[in-house]
Amino acid sequence: MKKIVSPIIFRKDRLPPGQHWSRRLYILSISEPPDIDLNNYRLKIFGEVEKEVSLTWEDILNFEPVELIADFHCVTRWSCPEVKWIGFQTKELKNVVNIKNTAKAVMIHSLDGYTTNLPIEYFFDDDVILAYKLFDNPIPPDNGYPLRLIVPKLYSWKSAKHVAGIEFLKENKPGFWEQRGYHILGDPWKEQRYSDD
Repeated sequence: MKKIVSPIIFRKDRLPPGQHWSRRLYILSISEPPDIDLNNYRLKIFGEVEKEVSLTWEDILNFEPVELIADFHCVTRWSCPEVKWIGFQTKELKNVVNIKNTAKAVMIHSLDGYTTNLPIEYFFDDDVILAYKLFDNPIPPDNGYPLRLIVPKLYSWKSAKHVAGIEFLKENKPGFWEQRGYHILGDPWKEQRYSDD
């Protein structure tokens, strides 16, 4: 039985300023989806941890599955309502790795070379999951197969596709889009699209 981490309770201002509703998820990527063999796939957890951990796909499926239904907000000004994801809560990782007190942020590394950063308190929020299903089916390659970070409170470039590494950092530092002028955090309700917002 899946645990539901987001009973459908949405904030009153659920459409952030400058956004419009879309009934579909548009595909935006920095490259073609990587070719992935789940037998060889590993999720590496490293950085400010006592000992690095490498999780197999079987390890990932052994975490308690959760269902998350959340609106999805793209920085390009569209929002898709009530997207259903299935995966596991990021805080499950605390059961498999000892994170040092020096860790203040997280850098997500993707199989295609993409990276994005998060303050550690955002990464471990209750509604942040690592998803492997989208609307009850395996996540399609263009949407982030096999594993995608989902961070509903931030613009969707923070919801990295094809996740292969989680690096705990001593300080928050910019990832791929943040180095190219996007905001270091990306709160849709504050319209934090770019670094000068």
